[in-house]
Amino acid sequence: EVQLQASGGGLVQAEGSLRLSCAASGFTFDNYNIGWFRQAPGKERQGVSCVSSGDTSTYYADSVKGRATISSDNTKNTVYLQMNSLKPEDTAVYYCAASQRGITYYSHDYNYWGQGTLVTVSS
Repeated sequence: EVQLQASGGGLVQAEGSLRLSCAASGFTFDNYNIGWFRQAPGKERQGVSCVSSGDTSTYYADSVKGRATISSDNTKNTVYLQMNSLKPEDTAVYYCAASQRGITYYSHDYNYWGQGTLVTVSS
């Protein structure tokens, strides 16, 4: 069974940090790129960051560039998203997903999705 388990969300004050984790199982992790998306209430889902299999290429949305770092631990089949200097506008449910379509921030390119973890940033 394919599973992507996102965790690490929570309530944090502005300028704080969180590390989100995405643990994958049920598919060949090394063959997939992993992306993070977020969806705030009333807004469309947005691509935040993604990392290629082998951790060789990364993408960051302009909204998080310089504040986020994505990394992959292939020994644990886990991808991390370190978020620093969090802002209230970062408040959203964060999802991780797996794709074989290369570095992409289009949700339709992703085959598998996790259940999401809620990040709330208070001002």
